[in-house]
Amino acid sequence: MANATAKAGGSRKTAFLIVLLVILVAAVAAVNVYLLLDQHGTAQASEAEAAPVEAPSPIFVRVDPFTVNLQSERYSDRLLYVGLTLKVGDETSQRIIQEHLPLVRSRLLLLFSEQLDEDLVAPGGRQALAQQVQALFDEPLTEPQPTLAVDEVLFTEFIVQ
Repeated sequence: MANATAKAGGSRKTAFLIVLLVILVAAVAAVNVYLLLDQHGTAQASEAEAAPVEAPSPIFVRVDPFTVNLQSERYSDRLLYVGLTLKVGDETSQRIIQEHLPLVRSRLLLLFSEQLDEDLVAPGGRQALAQQVQALFDEPLTEPQPTLAVDEVLFTEFIVQ
């Protein structure tokens, strides 16, 4: 009978150890699954953060160069040779400007011919002229017309002679 009690006590210990081992293995497996899923989610979030944001491609409208007579108080024959490119914000603005390019060129020609040579060669003269060019597009080229998005006036050639 002592043998039966010892065997029953030993098998209880063995059963208890097996149950404890199964619980321990299940807990380790659960922690590993949690960590793997968390790392996968963190990796996706990191990839989303690390992916560079691509800036939209700029849209430019080239205007052929002009040669115009300038107003001058000191000289009789002052010329301005100017080429420019317009940086626009959307394709609609690009399309409207290109469709009405003769009107745009006419307005630019009138603006350039009204300039004083002293103003253009003075510091800040070109920036002021660029602002005046940009202001030309506040007046509609056609009716009806959406607001034109002329973001910047870039001088590609600029000679006062």
